Amino acid sequence: MFQKRQVGKTTLHVDVLGIGTAPLGGNFAELSYEDGRAIIATAQAGGVSFADTAPFYGFGRSERVVGDGLRGTDYTLSTKVGRLLVPGAKGTPDETGMYDPLPFHPVYDYSYDAVMRSFEDSLQRLGLDRIDILLVHDIGEMTHGEENARHWSDLEQGGYRALDELRAAGKVSAIGFGVNEVKACRDALTIGDWDVFLLAGRYTLLEQNPLADLLPECAAAGTSIICGGPFNSGILVGRDMWNYSAAPDDVKAKAKALGDICADHNVPLPAAALQFPLAHPVVCSVIPGSRSTDEYREILEWARTDIPSALWSDMVSAGLIATDAPLPTGNPFTGAA
Repeated sequence: MFQKRQVGKTTLHVDVLGIGTAPLGGNFAELSYEDGRAIIATAQAGGVSFADTAPFYGFGRSERVVGDGLRGTDYTLSTKVGRLLVPGAKGTPDETGMYDPLPFHPVYDYSYDAVMRSFEDSLQRLGLDRIDILLVHDIGEMTHGEENARHWSDLEQGGYRALDELRAAGKVSAIGFGVNEVKACRDALTIGDWDVFLLAGRYTLLEQNPLADLLPECAAAGTSIICGGPFNSGILVGRDMWNYSAAPDDVKAKAKALGDICADHNVPLPAAALQFPLAHPVVCSVIPGSRSTDEYREILEWARTDIPSALWSDMVSAGLIATDAPLPTGNPFTGAA
């Protein structure tokens, strides 16, 4: 079994290792329903009970697979609001980035009514009677450009109130954001009381910029961080992808330098990538995604890998980890010293 950590100031605790389920919806991966169920079963057999999903992943397909896999088990679940699914398929797989999605298309809506409807729709798709964490999905200038001001206004004037009411009524245990942008999280702290931010790819072994602002602000606010995308889209597991596209030369060079130090200590680079974020006290979980049962078995092995402290100090000395970044003092997944 893995360690658990508290989410913000709530009574909810989550596994420090979770499972990201975008691939289970066919996002950039050709996975069948049966493949998705098998990945969930593999995670569960390995002691993982925390899963994150969203209506966007496969336009409802991920939620259906996840719900079927979690039903009747002791689970912790997060899903998201911000997109309503409208009947009627639009776009080819190349355009949507999804393999075999359900016949819907998403419409952005962060208003009060849309958040309430999205919550109820997700319960129906999941076939579950409980969602633990509800996250505002993909709001920010990187996603919406000039339209973000309108969406942000809808959230501030209505959507947040819906989330807060759901939390106050005990229908969810925690609320937050699920985004790729540090700025969106920092802005959120000015308009509400948030329990957790699922931040993808921004606090990793490769990138530590949030140390300067977001992470101390979260500590002051009592807001936790769930680290999504700990492998930065694949560059830290040996692929050439970074931020969902081809990695530039400087990113490849840094990943190679990190990998060389790991090799010096006979440690897989992905193991270091998984364990590093959990050294920061505001980080409560890391949720890598996988495209097969074999990949998730590797993740379980990496999580259980013991890493010598000298590896971390060598990375700091080489300028690859920020000098003010907290470093693991043991295995944060298992609690081994």
